[in-house]
Amino acid sequence: MASNRRVKSVEESIRDTDEPEHRLRKNLSALDLTVFGVGVVIGAGIFVVTGVVAQAQAGPAVAVSFLIAGAVCALAALCYAEFASTVPVAGSAYTFSYATFGELVAWIIGWDLVLEFSIGAAAVSSSWSGYLAQLLDDVGWTPPGWLSGEGAVNVPAMVLALAMTGVLVLGIKVSSRFNAVVVAIKVAVVLVVVAVGVFYVRADNYTPFVPPARPSESGSGLDAPLIQTLFGIVPSTFGWGGVIAGAAIVFFAFIGFDIVATAAEETRNPARDVPRGILGSLAICTVLYIAVSLVVVGMQEYTELNPDAPLAGAFSAAGLPVFATIISAGALIGLTSVVMILMLGQSRVLFAMSRDRLLPPWFAAVHPRFGTPYRITVATGLLVTALAGFVPLEELAELVNIGTLAAFLLVSIGVIVLRRTRPDLPRAFRVPLMPVLPLVSAAACLWLMGNLPGDTWLRFLAWMAVGFVVYGLYGRRHSRLAPGADRADAAVR
Repeated sequence: MASNRRVKSVEESIRDTDEPEHRLRKNLSALDLTVFGVGVVIGAGIFVVTGVVAQAQAGPAVAVSFLIAGAVCALAALCYAEFASTVPVAGSAYTFSYATFGELVAWIIGWDLVLEFSIGAAAVSSSWSGYLAQLLDDVGWTPPGWLSGEGAVNVPAMVLALAMTGVLVLGIKVSSRFNAVVVAIKVAVVLVVVAVGVFYVRADNYTPFVPPARPSESGSGLDAPLIQTLFGIVPSTFGWGGVIAGAAIVFFAFIGFDIVATAAEETRNPARDVPRGILGSLAICTVLYIAVSLVVVGMQEYTELNPDAPLAGAFSAAGLPVFATIISAGALIGLTSVVMILMLGQSRVLFAMSRDRLLPPWFAAVHPRFGTPYRITVATGLLVTALAGFVPLEELAELVNIGTLAAFLLVSIGVIVLRRTRPDLPRAFRVPLMPVLPLVSAAACLWLMGNLPGDTWLRFLAWMAVGFVVYGLYGRRHSRLAPGADRADAAVR
């Protein structure tokens, strides 16, 4: 029986995973999950965001921005790990919120994750087409406009999104094997950057490590961080304020580690393997990010970095064009796996929402041969294809950040709530120093959200308003927890 808040119990969520028509195959190990995490995190962030933040916010201290963002993610990761080991069900933060806050908050989080995964996948697809054009140019062939992503339709981005949709439909194990190969190449390129670039580092490029704060030339009003606007702080860049503001932007580079939690239902031993996959992938990526950012700003003065391709640009400036081409190829390959895994996470969240009938249950069907939620995967692929092909996404990276931070915030609070409301549940992993660490995690997420521009907050609130309308018109009436849902289920059976 649902309460007034329509809370779906943990037992109900787990029981739903055994329904024959909705049962996903359990093929993943802790190693698979770690590779998935590394595959999605190492992508557009390390190949692009490093130069943008170093040049405009943090200077050589961009490594500290990565460290701050990684620490916030680590706190949230501990909360995710406890939830995922307790509720090993597809849907990640959506499912966790259903068990703690109730249906309305769960819907908000699910709608929020659409913002993170779909727009993130489309944005990375667009970046992929740019790297393709750059790589073709490096090898001496100037591609036609349609192949470089220019014009009204970004054809390469659409082709990539459709191809990744096909890989995901074929099965989670096929997806994980494809991802393992791509991740191996991508990590090798990152290690080459560090191993070769360290010999071209100049100590002078690190001075001053934290450039002195200076008034911002353009950041004012809605363009300025919300905290500066609310408290009347003069907009500025660099200094320690710039390092923290930079952390809110490089946070984009860490987006996706929570996708590991969305695959809990397809993991052989989720209580053990999901926490290992989440924490392991995050630790690996944070170390690599800090190492790469230190090398890049050491090779080339931060004011001269190429914001579109800082790694390749730094090697070109050092007289190493061959390595610049290798890096461009690695970026191209690396972004492929990012798109695939973001789409994987999106399809699993929407699958869980459809299974709960907050979205049409027709989408929750599992393919009889491949064992994947093929209908919702195809729908996700078409959505990402359309966004990547027709919508300019330059201004939406910050939207992805605020959506992710909002999910992290609720998960951090939710783990405290579930400890108090269901202390009886078996927990293979427990957040240490409860409730201090989750509260610190929630505060840190809120702080980074406050360092995002005011217009980003307005777009986020507008997206949430649309979500409330969809929930009111469809989800609330058709939910499994709606009055009369038991009779409707019986009629379907």
